[in-house]
Amino acid sequence: MKPIVQISLDLTNIDEALKTAEMAMRAGVDWLEAGTPLILAEGLHGVKALRQAFPNVPIVADLKTMDGGYLEAEMMAKAGATHVVVMARAHEETIRCVVKAGKDCGIAVMGDNLGCPDMVAGAKELEDLGCDFIIHHIGYDERRGIAARGLRMPSPLDQLREVVAAVNVPVQAVGGLSLEQAIMCPSYGAPLVVLGAPLTIDADAFKTADGNLEASLRMICQAIHSHGDVAVGKHAK
Repeated sequence: MKPIVQISLDLTNIDEALKTAEMAMRAGVDWLEAGTPLILAEGLHGVKALRQAFPNVPIVADLKTMDGGYLEAEMMAKAGATHVVVMARAHEETIRCVVKAGKDCGIAVMGDNLGCPDMVAGAKELEDLGCDFIIHHIGYDERRGIAARGLRMPSPLDQLREVVAAVNVPVQAVGGLSLEQAIMCPSYGAPLVVLGAPLTIDADAFKTADGNLEASLRMICQAIHSHGDVAVGKHAK
């Protein structure tokens, strides 16, 4: 599949999210993500506002669902989301509920392996339970806490090839990637590239980063899209 660039709108108000999304679309971003901070701050209203402003753009609602799976997914689908996120650490029945809601509502389900003791096994279980995409995710708190203790900060690239090889659905790597690492993700067999904190969002203030973000995003999108078709899952090398 062709690489897809997704921007995570990890912001806390609708107006800034809309402005950032408009800039991102001009720069060549393919998908918009209503990040968890935006969903916490604005809820369904944030997703509805994005859908109204961008009627034909895929919108990922980063719910990080742990329970009440069907209702959460259904609500976001009705608000205009095309993708929802469920956690591998949720009970498997919750994952099944989100997958069923996805089928019933015509939206895709992204399974997130954040916090799994075995990240590869977590990804495989998510696929087995019916998730359409895998998010291989090293968490914000995990990265910062480990680094604060003077230890090497973990990266999703550490096991990305193993996760890609374990599943047959597209994979996205999330968590502290540099710009160079994000651009490299398709070469690992992970065609879904997410840009967010700290790449395009201030990771501490959760506001749009300063500087010429649009020009930078345009160059990043061009570099990612230039990879061409990416072999997915077990077909990736």
